[in-house]
Amino acid sequence: MDFLDHGIVGRLSRLQLAVRTPMLGSVTGLHRSATRGASVEFAEYRKYAPGDDIKFLDWRVFARTDKYFIREFEADTNLRCYLVVDTSGSMRYTSSPDGGTRFDYARRLAGTLAHLLVHQGDAVGLTLFSEKATDLPARHTASHLRQLYQLLANAKPQGESNIVQTLHDFAERIRSRALVIVVSDLFCEVPELLDAIKHLRFYKHDVAIFHLLDRQEFDFDFTRPVRFVDMESGADLITDPTVVREAYREAVNEYLTTLRHGCTQFRIDYRFTYLDQSFEGALTEFLIQRIRQARKGGR
Repeated sequence: MDFLDHGIVGRLSRLQLAVRTPMLGSVTGLHRSATRGASVEFAEYRKYAPGDDIKFLDWRVFARTDKYFIREFEADTNLRCYLVVDTSGSMRYTSSPDGGTRFDYARRLAGTLAHLLVHQGDAVGLTLFSEKATDLPARHTASHLRQLYQLLANAKPQGESNIVQTLHDFAERIRSRALVIVVSDLFCEVPELLDAIKHLRFYKHDVAIFHLLDRQEFDFDFTRPVRFVDMESGADLITDPTVVREAYREAVNEYLTTLRHGCTQFRIDYRFTYLDQSFEGALTEFLIQRIRQARKGGR
């Protein structure tokens, strides 16, 4: 697949994709579970009850208190990760001389993350969305990974984004805790988006967002009258950028400030990413920071 750089994949494979909160899984794996098990990491004490395995009795505590307590441990679990990738028309945008689009960047992110997840023994699913969503359930086999690659390779950005409804539907469909990674330009109303994110957090999903913007969309450094075309609806507008630049930048800054504040409030791993930013650098920073957060217990 032309969106996979095997050199980058090889270098990133030395890092694991960690979760910040306990997960629910079906096999032993790398990640903390929301349930108690019998791994090496102590979790807490509880009072002995008839039928408990006496090998977990803590005799030192008994010697101090004359009461029986059982040592409980954190169980390790496999991770289920769902990649939610925007395929609406605005993902075709680029100002890059090499012609690489926003969706090209998104596809590289999703494909590389999927490879890392499956090769560390975790399950990965994929949701592609514009007006409607296409879903691939989470699995961890090599054949499943090839199917995911094929979906990404065949995807064509078109139509209008329906990210808010997509995330609400996802939250209702996937109730078990998972890592949800959203890759999008987030062209929608921020309050509605934050409401959908809050819905995901209600079910205790660990949510990360890669917010992809072309630098020109932020700087708005056009110097002469331009015809702007909405790549989703087809609506167009001819204007002089020098007249609207200040108001445009104010609106963008207000939008980003509100979005960042909301993501902080709901403990979302928000990643503002320019399309000219090093792809390997963005992923390396993401993986390293999540490892640090996992070690600190998600803080």
